[in-house]
Amino acid sequence: MDWLNYHHLFYFWTVAKSGTVSAAAEQLHLARPTVTSQVRELEKSVGQKLFLQQGRGLVLTEFGQKIFEYAEDIFSIGNELRDFVKTGQPDRRQKFRVGMPDVVPKLIAFELLKPALVGPEAPRMECYEGKLNDLLVDLAMHRLDLVLSDSPAPGTLDVNVYSHKLGECGLSILATPALAKKFRKGFPNSITNAPILLPTKLTAVRRSLDRWMEDRKVFPEIVAEFEDSALLKVFGQAGQGVFPVPTAIEDLVKKQYGAWLVGRIPEVLDTFYVISVEKRVQHHAAIRIMRQARNKLFE
Repeated sequence: MDWLNYHHLFYFWTVAKSGTVSAAAEQLHLARPTVTSQVRELEKSVGQKLFLQQGRGLVLTEFGQKIFEYAEDIFSIGNELRDFVKTGQPDRRQKFRVGMPDVVPKLIAFELLKPALVGPEAPRMECYEGKLNDLLVDLAMHRLDLVLSDSPAPGTLDVNVYSHKLGECGLSILATPALAKKFRKGFPNSITNAPILLPTKLTAVRRSLDRWMEDRKVFPEIVAEFEDSALLKVFGQAGQGVFPVPTAIEDLVKKQYGAWLVGRIPEVLDTFYVISVEKRVQHHAAIRIMRQARNKLFE
């Protein structure tokens, strides 16, 4: 390849980010065969396959992943140049794209991500929420640099990613001062028939908490279940019920939401992971996140 056709590279980059030729064609306002032919021209010029068919979508080959990383840098810089022309303000910070399911407590996420924004090489962070499986597909397609999760990547998902345990902590049951005074004495038996707000059964910690309550014969009245941990706390702040939080952020939640402690459940562990496409994490921001978690937050 004596020279690079940037149109071909741009179409390839768009397909890689979109996941399918159809989605890329819609985004580019082009016919599907046009996009397909442009990608094939790029494959012909580099002499290797860039995509493999997987179900209804496409996944990058190992060589395609490397080409995508170069394309990401090239077109990210192009977007920065466009913004500079518009605003006159340069921004050459590296992007750091993080995905997380709604169930990850926002205060935990903040405490984990905070170190990534410190230092002379602090990146420009982009945070995305969604279903874990969808986020892992985006991670495998290099649309994300990292996924924070309360569970490891499921083995049934056909993506090549690696789970790195950050740490674990027990649960604290919190409530408004009035409810805390009412249900604190005699905990945990005291919360039988107490109104409680819980994460959905899709979360690992909810399943562990259900088993704990069953073993202890503690049966509170479930008022509501939430995928979004922040919304759960807002309902708790309004006095709709007692609610669990990871003990690692108990003090932060009490301060922010005016909550009091009802009791702690050290036997039920809330565990958190970083999931990456690398067997050994290399991104400097991700390394700082892991160090913060293991040495401070879950110490």
